Amino acid sequence: MLIREATEKDIPDLIDFQLKMALETENITLEISSLTLGVHRVFKDSTKGRYYVAEEKNETLGCLMTTYEWSDWRNGTVLWIQSVYVAKDHRGKGVFKKMYEHIQHLVNEVPDFKGIRLYVDKTNRSAQLTYEKTGMNGEHYTIYEWMKP
Repeated sequence: MLIREATEKDIPDLIDFQLKMALETENITLEISSLTLGVHRVFKDSTKGRYYVAEEKNETLGCLMTTYEWSDWRNGTVLWIQSVYVAKDHRGKGVFKKMYEHIQHLVNEVPDFKGIRLYVDKTNRSAQLTYEKTGMNGEHYTIYEWMKP
C-alpha cells in the first residue's frame, strides 16, 4: 500500500469519497458543484490544506485532508486531519492506520509541526475506535461550531 500526496488526477476519487462520507456519516447529500469547487481550491491554494490518498494496485483505497492550526502555546502548527474516507471494501485492513502513520511521520520530520488533531461525530463509534487504536484520544476537548445556514 502506498500513501502519497494527492494530485489533481485524484480529484474524481476525492469528490466521490466526500459524497459517500457525508451520506454515510451524517446522512447529508452534498451539493456537487460546491464540493467540486472546494476540492479544486485546495489544489490551487496549498495554505488551505493537502489531500493524501492510499492506493494499491492502481486503486484508490482511501483519502484524508490535512489543514493547519497555528498554536501560540506551542509556537508551531498543529495538523488537523479532515475528510477521512476509506472505501467500504477496504475497511478494517489498516488503510487509515497507514495514512495516519504517514501524517505522523510528516509531523515528526517537520520541526514547526507540533501534533495532530481530528474531530469525529459523537455517534461514529467505529471511527472513534479506529482513532484510539492509533494512540489518539478524545479526552481533552469538545468541539463546538456555528455554521452559516
